[in-house]
Formats: sequence, structure tokens, C-alpha cells
Amino acid sequence: MSYSYGGYAGGYAQSHHSQTSGHREQRGHQNANEGDRSSLLGALDFQPIYEMDPSLSDGHRAVYDREVQFELRTQESAEKPHDVGTTEGVKVKVLSMGEDSSHLSLRIELSSECDLFFHYTCNINSVGYQSLQEEQKLMCEFRDFAPTLMRMLNKCIKEPQSYMAVLIIQRDGNAVLEFIQNMEYKFVELLALPFKESPEHIIRQHISFRYNSLKSRLAMMQTRLQDVNALVKVKNPSLLLQLQRSASDMSHHQ
Repeated sequence: MSYSYGGYAGGYAQSHHSQTSGHREQRGHQNANEGDRSSLLGALDFQPIYEMDPSLSDGHRAVYDREVQFELRTQESAEKPHDVGTTEGVKVKVLSMGEDSSHLSLRIELSSECDLFFHYTCNINSVGYQSLQEEQKLMCEFRDFAPTLMRMLNKCIKEPQSYMAVLIIQRDGNAVLEFIQNMEYKFVELLALPFKESPEHIIRQHISFRYNSLKSRLAMMQTRLQDVNALVKVKNPSLLLQLQRSASDMSHHQ
């Protein structure tokens, strides 16, 4: 007796091909869904917003940007004693321009989240640093000054009992930032930098940037939230209702 395998083999091949195609299509949908999830849950890119910072408009680049606890003191003039200070968080931004140390310039900007109109600036180039170095007997060269300054700022953050940053603000718009080390038996001044209150148009530029930056980031986050809501609504509608109820309860408690 002879048997014909042609029909069975062809049917099996056709069935196997359709199953394989189905698996591939399913995997394709899974990969697409995973891609959607990764794009939705990935980090938001705020870099284009940060690049609009007016601090960078003249070619400077930020090498340091952190909030440091300062003791803020007011003083009528350089000759009169300063008042007792208050401790506040001040955002310190160190900006650099130029690669060669002979043409390098630094700008240190101080701002505050508590007071939008608080903005002070210190500009230092190699010539200005020479007189600063001679007056205060600084050991480091100008090319090493930025890293040294950043280390001192970080010490004020990590070791506030031993290192302090004191900003003495005068009524005429001048200010002095002093870095002080507590040696237990006395206080030692490590560095003093002269600052000036920024002109009104510069302050306005920074206020506008901070406002528009916050507004743009909020819009991006709201768009992302809407995308996540749409995805959860398709995948798990009951979970979306639960999340919305939880958010409503939290807003009522606040």
C-alpha cells in the first residue's frame, strides 16, 4: 500500500507558515507596544529649554550649577559693621568661556528661588585674578581657580559645620562672598570674591527665562501625562479610574 504525503506536507507547511507569520506579527505588536511604553516612560528632554538660558547667550558654558546654603548679611557700607545674617539657599552658577587659560574668563552668578529679583554677578579674567591672588595670597593659578572654587562650594554643602559661605550685601549694590573655615579655635577666611548686583535688564531676562522655562516644562509634563492616560485607558481602564480617584483624593486632602 502506498501513501501520498504531498497533501499533508503542503498543509503542514501552509499551517506552519501562517502560525509563524502570526507569531511574527504578534511580536511586532509587542515590540511596538514596548517602544510606546519606553518612549512614554522615558526621561523628558529639557535640554532645548536649558539652552535658552541667558547666562549662555554670550558664549559661556555652565561648569557648576548647585544650590548652596549661604549666610546672607546686610551692610550699610564697607566701613560699617554688617548685621546678623540669615541662612538661605542660593543657586550658584559658575560659567566659563575660552579654552586657553590666558584667554579664559569666569563668571559666577548668584540667584534665589525665594526672591526672583536677587541676582549678583562676579566676573574674573586672568588679569583680575592676578590682583586677587596677590591681595589674598592665593596659591593656585588661574587655570585651577574654577575647580578650586567648585571644591569649596561642595565643602559648604557636605561639611556645613566646618565650611561656610557668607554673602555680605551692601546698600550700594556691591557684595562680597566670603568662604570661611571653622578651625574650632577660630574662623579663617579662605577666599573673598567681589560681586555686583546685576543690572535691571539682566534681572528681567533671567526672570523671563525662569518663568518660560517652568511653563514649557509644565506643558511637556502635561502632554506626557495625557499620553500615559491614553495608554493606560486602552490597556487597563479600571486602573486608570483608580489612579484618577487617588489623584482626586490627594487634591482634596491638600
